[in-house]
Amino acid sequence: MLTVQNLHKAFGQQVIFDGVSLQLNAGDRYALMGPNGAGKSTLFKILRGLDFPDDGVVSFPRGVRIGYLPQETADIGEGTVLQETLSGEGDGESLTEKRAADAKKILMGLGFRVTDFDRSASAMSGGWRMRIAIARLLLQEPDLLLLDEPTNHLDLASLLWFQDYLQHSKSSILLISHDRAFVNAIVHGIWDLRDHKIFKYVGDYEKFLAVRAMEQEQVLAAYKKQQREIADAQEFINRFRAQAAKAPQVQSRIKMLEKMELIEIPPEVRKIKINFPQPSKTGVKILSLNGIVKSYGDTNVYDGLDFELERGQKVALVGPNGAGKSTLLKILAGVLPFEKGQRVLGLNVESGYFSQHRWETLTPGRTVIQEAMATRRMNPDLLVRTILGTFLFRDNAVFKKVDVLSGGEKSRLALAKLLLDPPNVLLLDEPTTHLDMASVDALIEALKDFEGTICFISHDLYFVNALANHVAHVDQGRAKLYTGNHDDFLRLSQRLSAAGPSLSVEKPLARPVQAGGPAWMKTGSDDLKRLREAERARSKRRKKLNERLRELESDIEDFNRQMGSVFIQSNYQKLMELDAGLKKCQKERDEVLVALRES
Repeated sequence: MLTVQNLHKAFGQQVIFDGVSLQLNAGDRYALMGPNGAGKSTLFKILRGLDFPDDGVVSFPRGVRIGYLPQETADIGEGTVLQETLSGEGDGESLTEKRAADAKKILMGLGFRVTDFDRSASAMSGGWRMRIAIARLLLQEPDLLLLDEPTNHLDLASLLWFQDYLQHSKSSILLISHDRAFVNAIVHGIWDLRDHKIFKYVGDYEKFLAVRAMEQEQVLAAYKKQQREIADAQEFINRFRAQAAKAPQVQSRIKMLEKMELIEIPPEVRKIKINFPQPSKTGVKILSLNGIVKSYGDTNVYDGLDFELERGQKVALVGPNGAGKSTLLKILAGVLPFEKGQRVLGLNVESGYFSQHRWETLTPGRTVIQEAMATRRMNPDLLVRTILGTFLFRDNAVFKKVDVLSGGEKSRLALAKLLLDPPNVLLLDEPTTHLDMASVDALIEALKDFEGTICFISHDLYFVNALANHVAHVDQGRAKLYTGNHDDFLRLSQRLSAAGPSLSVEKPLARPVQAGGPAWMKTGSDDLKRLREAERARSKRRKKLNERLRELESDIEDFNRQMGSVFIQSNYQKLMELDAGLKKCQKERDEVLVALRES
């Protein structure tokens, strides 16, 4: 499928690849890993023929079709969304109804509505044009997909659809992504780009980390052993250099040291630990939305929405594309007006809003470090540089001027500046998009320690599950709050779905009446009495089960409400007692659901 032999590439004095060799076979799926600036995107461009190595060979079998998705820009023409999706089908090829239908299914999976198909593609935002480019690639079904950060412009629902599509695709895949959960779901191997070479590992990202840690321990052990040998030899040389009787042994050790190939400790990708400054304290009630009405033209998004945040909550907004998650976040932040209703701030509450495109607060003439230091807090230089390093501004990059930064760099700087002087309520829209995995991990740990309140949107499932202690499901003009992370929310949804469409957390399961009435009405007189008694017993049992189900759902809701309280969360023993009670109720609830289905 793909063979690379002895690849060399440099930009001036900066060496990117030095003797890189690799092979990708049909059916292989690998993620290309490496620190920011290591050359991952450069390798993709070389593989696609958009850049050239200084030396080395890149070869593909004749007829192999390659699909390439760049990280930032998509080559989209002036046609409609559907026309641009179909434009990769080849010159002169008859576009069958089936291919048009396939294109529409893919577009809808990526979040487009039917009404979008005839819209001008060039008039859409950059993120939606990238989705068109993804749809076009998937429709082509290439032999090899080169995907450079393909999830950057997807929401969570579209990402999960895209992930499922790739899992069932026949294409070989090589991808660059900072999304750990996405990587683990797609690949079965890692290519690690470091020290200008590529090292191959089998397994997902978690296994790669474990193996790399073991390798680093082995290298460190070998380095320490060699250093002891060098010290012993040098001590012997210094001690007996002047003694003629020891001259042969001294010379032997000198030659040994001269020939010794020194073990170097590679630069470690250290687990970065950062601590953001903590915000001022607030009351328990943080922010309330009461009876919010919001429309865009004829499209009504919210008609009487009620929503509330409490101190200490870390709430992920989830829901289908177009449900109004970003609209809700902007209303919470106070940056988007609404037609009716109230936005009520709690005592001493100050909110801060971040989105990928909110750069207007940055001053173009300043350097990165000057901009980061320009806050109300007098943060020490070391803290500022550490946090900037976490957000990928390392070494001399802190002296770059704001006006020469890329969009992604401006986004990272805006987030870093917000967190260097954080308000007590953080409202974050896709905060991890332009970060690498190490930075995402550092951000998660810092936000876990953040003592304020967080409400956020993210398509990074790993980030959502690691940070969220509540999930707000936004759909059909409502925002319903659940305790737990996204996996907890999915498990609850699956249990309710398995129980049948009539079940919800508000409405207990009801057994549908059979067509034509119960069985005993169709039975002969000999069995009538027995069946009547059996039916009455079943009816009585179902009634008791439904009553118990209502009690359990009420208890579960009460447990969740208590566990969501900041006062309870600070009492570990009480929290453990509540958690045990919650799990017991959930287990009995599941048993009741099974009994109802079987009765």
